[in-house]
Amino acid sequence: MEKKKILIVDDDSRNIFALENTLRVKSYDCLSCISAEEALKILNSNEQIDAVLLDMMMPEMDGYEAIPLIKEIPSRESTMVVAVTAQAMAGDKEKCLEAGADEYISKPVDVDKLLLILSKI
Repeated sequence: MEKKKILIVDDDSRNIFALENTLRVKSYDCLSCISAEEALKILNSNEQIDAVLLDMMMPEMDGYEAIPLIKEIPSRESTMVVAVTAQAMAGDKEKCLEAGADEYISKPVDVDKLLLILSKI
């Protein structure tokens, strides 16, 4: 069985490092970048990505702006986008889902919950 490939998008390299290490141990392949702009370039050029873990609060282009742009890419309508946020305030989950995210998880990331979400891809 082919490994699932996850794109991790976060402006904090510590978060990327932690998520990559966790997911690689669970047999996922990972790519990462530190901006939504870079993520869009990667998603346009790499058809092998099965899911995107997208930090919602990044400078320049946040996740709320990026999700609709990701879903507009012809080959990405069905790519799972998981909104990842440290805000975790009332209404955040609904706001992320309204923006087009398929799933939502707050930081610090509950690994078991994340793996359950990723088991759907």
